[in-house]
Amino acid sequence: MAGGGFLDPETAKKAHLYEYKITGTFIFACCVGAIGGSLFGYDLGVSGGVTSMDDFLIHFFPKIYRRKQQHLNETDYCKYDNQLLTLFTSSLYIAGLVSTFGASYLTRKKGRRASIIFGSISFFLGGLLNAVAVNITMLLFGRILLGIGIGFGNQAVPLYLSETAPPKIRGSTNQLFQLTTCLGILIANIINYFTNKIHPWGWRLSLGLAMVPAILMFIGGIFLPETPNSLVEQGKFEQAKENLEKLRGTSNVDAEFEDLKVASEAARAVEHPFRNLLKRKHRPQLVIGALGIPAFQQLTGMNSILFYAPVIFQSLGFGANTSLYSSIITSTMLVVATFVSMYLVDRKGRRFLFLEAGIQMIISMVVVAIVLALKFGKGVELSKGYAALLVVMICLFVLAYGWSWGPLGWLVTSEIFPLEIRSAGQSIVVCNNLLFTALVAQCFLVALCKLKFGIFLLFVALIFFMTVFIYFLLPETKQVPIEEIVLLWQSHWVWKRFVPPSDNKAVRVG
Repeated sequence: MAGGGFLDPETAKKAHLYEYKITGTFIFACCVGAIGGSLFGYDLGVSGGVTSMDDFLIHFFPKIYRRKQQHLNETDYCKYDNQLLTLFTSSLYIAGLVSTFGASYLTRKKGRRASIIFGSISFFLGGLLNAVAVNITMLLFGRILLGIGIGFGNQAVPLYLSETAPPKIRGSTNQLFQLTTCLGILIANIINYFTNKIHPWGWRLSLGLAMVPAILMFIGGIFLPETPNSLVEQGKFEQAKENLEKLRGTSNVDAEFEDLKVASEAARAVEHPFRNLLKRKHRPQLVIGALGIPAFQQLTGMNSILFYAPVIFQSLGFGANTSLYSSIITSTMLVVATFVSMYLVDRKGRRFLFLEAGIQMIISMVVVAIVLALKFGKGVELSKGYAALLVVMICLFVLAYGWSWGPLGWLVTSEIFPLEIRSAGQSIVVCNNLLFTALVAQCFLVALCKLKFGIFLLFVALIFFMTVFIYFLLPETKQVPIEEIVLLWQSHWVWKRFVPPSDNKAVRVG
């Protein structure tokens, strides 16, 4: 059996005792927590647009501007190949990668809320420094501060959303992070479209507006309730139960609270969570959550499109304004796809969305590669028909990613770790994710230059492999209480060899 999951019958019965209502406290917590996604999304969207603006290039990268002018009326895979330019993008993710280890400590010892507040402060300072930058050093230092903010935010926000959500709607709740990420990308692309017309300082406005979501998250974070899971982990049982009652809108939370305390006892017994993550019984979480999914999320090729969409479209012969407009279209598709995913994730499940999207993404990238192989790179602009076909295929690719690897890459990794290794596991998730994000950001333009259309065939091969990975190794986790997901591994055809079985007969869920 390739997928599916199982629960101990006593535990499954206990899960049905969980009660909840959609309360104002829960809605506020979700909204503030999800703003963390907008920080990540805004920077994803704004970077590619700014690096295609002439005023920005003239100020910081005059050589690229001159090369761009030389190739103004022709297509060229190598037009933007410059490692210093890509370092502007990738430096943020390298900083996030390093900072996530500090974020893990703060998240575990002081709570998810503390990491969210710290991340918002760092992001605000980075946005401010970028807006007033007068040289490359200031620009890169600002990006590092933004990266630290993303490292802390991406560490804490998915955990916060998963831990505050009732099990039956955890999937759609967690995807608020992806939704606000996508909205951040869309807003950034719209802003870039208009600031590109403001000479010569429009790019400063694009970069500086990153401070707005940072301010909102900081103010909201001050009033955020800490998650019951984190409070129990810190031994604050009375406050944990009080917060759980506020979030669920009922005093009948004994069943869920007892599960939290049991999980907390196991968590407090672990002195070295990072070392504990390497234990044999945690092999499924290590392989799927910490290593596989966060790396594959970046190797789909999606972030290459997000980082460099305006640059890609200009390289394909689109004009400056047209390329920014095309980026707005693709980011709009991403927002639409996120709503689709929120609707389906707790109905059809995680595996269905992963597998369907894998097929759609492969077909889209194959068509893009064929068109580029036959019609592109010959020193003339693409015809309107072929250019439109490329945009359509890229949009279909973005839609598939937007309801699968985009949101599920954060959802699944935030829900499969048991409490005793959750902060450590999420830290490795973010670290691995940002490592591959930085590698893709740093290598994509040079790979596009060297491999030409072959880069898209490489993505096809990677997507095929990761779809097979999901089919054989990931059980279905929809509507399974977060502290009980550990039981899914016990009867999985692969992972039962590593995870000790329960004494009771298992029943299938999902």
